Amino acid sequence: MKLATYLTDNGQRLGVVDTERSIIFDPYAASSAQAGGRDERLRTMEALITAGPDALADLRRLAAAGTSQGDFTTPLSEVRLLAPLPVPAQFRDCCVFERHIRDGAAGMARVSARLQGRSPPEPAGGDGIPAVYRQLPVYYISNRFNVVGPDAEIAWPGYSNIMDFELEIAAVIGRGGRNIDASQAAGHIFGYTIFNDFSARDRQSVEMTGWLGPAKGKSFDGGNAFGPWIVTPDELGDYRDLKVCVKVNGEEWIRTDMRGMLHGFEDMIAYISRDETLHPAEIIASGTVGGCCGLELDRFLAYGDVIELDVDRIGILRNTVRMSRDDASRRET
Repeated sequence: MKLATYLTDNGQRLGVVDTERSIIFDPYAASSAQAGGRDERLRTMEALITAGPDALADLRRLAAAGTSQGDFTTPLSEVRLLAPLPVPAQFRDCCVFERHIRDGAAGMARVSARLQGRSPPEPAGGDGIPAVYRQLPVYYISNRFNVVGPDAEIAWPGYSNIMDFELEIAAVIGRGGRNIDASQAAGHIFGYTIFNDFSARDRQSVEMTGWLGPAKGKSFDGGNAFGPWIVTPDELGDYRDLKVCVKVNGEEWIRTDMRGMLHGFEDMIAYISRDETLHPAEIIASGTVGGCCGLELDRFLAYGDVIELDVDRIGILRNTVRMSRDDASRRET
């Protein structure tokens, strides 16, 4: 199933998306026709996830009948989609793609050199992959309140002149746990969505010298874009063979796939849950798919650019970067 969050006159609602017919089904409204009345487990995405597998099974039955009959459905073009989880319980972002680790570091060195008026450094010897990335699915914790959805406009932060995108895949936790074994971790995944990790590279290049990871380089309003919906594992299949594509203003910047992961989502879940409880509705992102950011391509965004992240078997996450007049007037030079 493809599960979305959309805006109605009565607030946020959970929806089941039928992409072939371009409709969205309202299970909460449909449940009013059942003997027990409206099912609160089907009101929002968070309610569905936290209610557990029985709620998902009931949703499947209700949606199968409702979408086939056309009851409680709306054309997809007539609704405003929000982020599938507008405020996730927690959000962690890993870094597991070999190509991104290597080429992203080289790109950051180029950015730093330009900001300091130096020539770009010569490529480092070896494979360019620090040993820790092979040993562990390293991650940072991001701001769960900076989340936006498809077609949202991203406010270009006033302290940055170099804005970038990152195509990532994110797993949504459906079942919590602690010290989860990697062999059992797939059973804790509710579904997958697309993540665009917008990044202010000039600020990030300075912050990363402080050994604490990105701060304002990635933490600003709207910097975490998710969508267009969550796809359940049974429909998605193996995430490792997903094909991905990035377009900016309709121009294809890169087309590639998910190969080159040093650690899978199962390993991420196992590591993150060591002596720490994972909760339903948390999000864990993969880190940038190799080659899928301007830092690696040495191409960056401009005001008004429209970025499309296309992942087969999921969909397209589209966003636009803008600068407000307030940001423009206080821009740092």
